[in-house]
Amino acid sequence: MSLSVLIIAHNERENIADAISSVSFADEVVVVDNGSDDDTGEIASKMGAKVIRSDENIGYADAKRLGIEHCAGEWILWLDADERISDELAEEIVGAVKNPENFAAFKMPRKSFFLKKWIRHCGWYPDYVLRLFLKDRAQFSDDLVHEKVIVEGEVEKFSNPIIHHTDPDIEHYLKKLNHYTTLGARQMAAQGKRASALDIVIRPVATFLRMFIVKLGFLDGMHGFVLSVFSAVHTMTKYAKLYFAAKR
Repeated sequence: MSLSVLIIAHNERENIADAISSVSFADEVVVVDNGSDDDTGEIASKMGAKVIRSDENIGYADAKRLGIEHCAGEWILWLDADERISDELAEEIVGAVKNPENFAAFKMPRKSFFLKKWIRHCGWYPDYVLRLFLKDRAQFSDDLVHEKVIVEGEVEKFSNPIIHHTDPDIEHYLKKLNHYTTLGARQMAAQGKRASALDIVIRPVATFLRMFIVKLGFLDGMHGFVLSVFSAVHTMTKYAKLYFAAKR
């Protein structure tokens, strides 16, 4: 059975080479250059990846569907540009593809780094994500953000984590915050949801307390505190956008 790696990238010149290098065990790498205005696509092409270019950012789910159409493998490994596959996880993936038993997909824990520190708590680990699946047994949801893989069949778990280098600095986090909160608010509006003043006040506090206290984020030190505060701001911003959009 063959394995294709699918990477969706938008202005990822700093990450794309390392992402591709970490999946050298795959039969092919397909990169969807999703409206980039840097040289992401050129870098990926020079590294031997099959590059599919979109002149504009077509959204996460549509970009993944486009990429899958160009994947020749029976198995698809979906990887974000800021993620890496360790040697240990690569062995598990290769073994699963060779002998999947009756499983149609596999989840793996995700080890995420925030401001270059591994966040062990805050609800961030093990954070299992479904990333390896049979091409003809799975499809992506229509969610505008945090789209999911919908699988027909049984799902197994790997023991080794995928490495996620998210938000190396605060500027990067804040830039993403505006984009993701807009998509999140639009998605809730499309689902018929509305926000109240209480949502804007109470939900951010609940987010902070859940991450920093209940999920033991305080054990991650200042990184855990900053992440919990930023996550509360993310929650407040999303609900505020939903609230004021309905007032127009």
